[in-house]
Amino acid sequence: MTTLDPSGRDLATPPAPAEADTETVLGRRFRALTLGIISVVSLIAFEASAVNTAMPVAAHALDGVELYAYAFSAYFTASLFAMTLSGEWCDRKGPLTPLFAGIATFGAGLVLSGSAQRMWTFVAGRGVQGIGGGLVIVALYVVVGRAYPERLRPAVLAAFSAAWVLPVIVGPLVAGTVTEQLGWRWVFLSIPVLVLLPLTVMLPALRKLPPGDRTPAMNRGRILLALAVAAGAGLLQYAAQDIGWLSLLPATAGLALLVPCVLRLLPRGTFRAARGLPSVILLRGIAAGSFLGAESFVPLMLVTERDLSATLAGLSLTGGGLSWALGSFTQSRARLEPYRERLMGAGMLLIAASIALAPLALLDGVPVWLVAVAWIIGGYGMGLAISSGSVLLLKLSGPEEAGTNSASLQVSDALGNITLVGVSGVLFVAFGGGSAAHGTEDALEAGGAGGHPAAFVAVYLAMAAAALVGAFVTTRLRPVTSKVV
Repeated sequence: MTTLDPSGRDLATPPAPAEADTETVLGRRFRALTLGIISVVSLIAFEASAVNTAMPVAAHALDGVELYAYAFSAYFTASLFAMTLSGEWCDRKGPLTPLFAGIATFGAGLVLSGSAQRMWTFVAGRGVQGIGGGLVIVALYVVVGRAYPERLRPAVLAAFSAAWVLPVIVGPLVAGTVTEQLGWRWVFLSIPVLVLLPLTVMLPALRKLPPGDRTPAMNRGRILLALAVAAGAGLLQYAAQDIGWLSLLPATAGLALLVPCVLRLLPRGTFRAARGLPSVILLRGIAAGSFLGAESFVPLMLVTERDLSATLAGLSLTGGGLSWALGSFTQSRARLEPYRERLMGAGMLLIAASIALAPLALLDGVPVWLVAVAWIIGGYGMGLAISSGSVLLLKLSGPEEAGTNSASLQVSDALGNITLVGVSGVLFVAFGGGSAAHGTEDALEAGGAGGHPAAFVAVYLAMAAAALVGAFVTTRLRPVTSKVV
């Protein structure tokens, strides 16, 4: 049966060349799908910012503050496994089933957490949310690769970044108000209802997706490798919660699982920056990890060393989210397409510069707003590098491998965060910053003199160096082209 839009055009038939050249992501052909995708990403972003606000109250109410960190790590480790599962599922069946399964699982996890009577049930709900989130994010990348022509993909991925801006700004305020007026449970229980609207909007458009080339069967070996990686990451995070001799056992087991399985899970040549797709995937982990590894210590530095309130310290990072969206919009301009690798190199240099600027705020004569300016610069660099990397990945992936490669990109992102945030933590403690982390309130009462500037300097210099390594990797993004003899 032929499906027609309101103008009488057959949606199953590609538009004429002249018409295709003038199409936009919000034009008649793609409007419903684009709005649906933006709505789903916005809800995930809102959930992330809202949960961070409600989590302390939830942990206290469930008498489970000692399990506070697990509520975050459960989401992360579960999503690691789900990302690879989603990639294989998308390549085998197409993105529609894993996308809707992920949204349903995400909603179920919210209900489980919101109705929990014990902290371990709450943590389990967060793990279910992680499975849903991992399925959704990879499936969305596959949808972009299959539904949109190559020239429109940068604009769609820019919309991904823009969809985070408003939720990050209003999420904490809304969640705080709901928590205070109605209770923390409603922060979790209200979001599943909001999912119904984007599902209704995007379902008709998703059903019209071209089938594309599909693999004959899911690669169970990759799924088992992903499960081992998630288990290894979980063991490492468990060991990090209680540093001591006994923690060496789960840490060793975690490394034994994580390292060999990651080497087999990601494309061959990833960790030696082989040209083309492996370098694209490696760069994603470096960019995400170096920026987050530095960002994690910005509020702590401003509170303990410069006597800012927690609210003002957090607001110093807000501009980075706005400039991230601007950088993503910049890379979506069609006239910049021939310079995509250079844009990514410039983005990594901006990230390195912003991180290197941050420790200057440790000097009494330097205004604290320098950090906000630095994070605006770094956020713009992230918008250039992260969104461009997603565009390159889809460009270098065939339809039958878009799911697998998108999963690899997300796994690299997650592992980059684990590794470089972990390195930052180790450096911070090694240079005497542990007492600052555990004594924030005492530092405030003492006038904000944390007395551990070297610990922060070590973190920022290491992360700036990592970003510079990423700038080098951008020189290897273009695949080797065979010469015609």
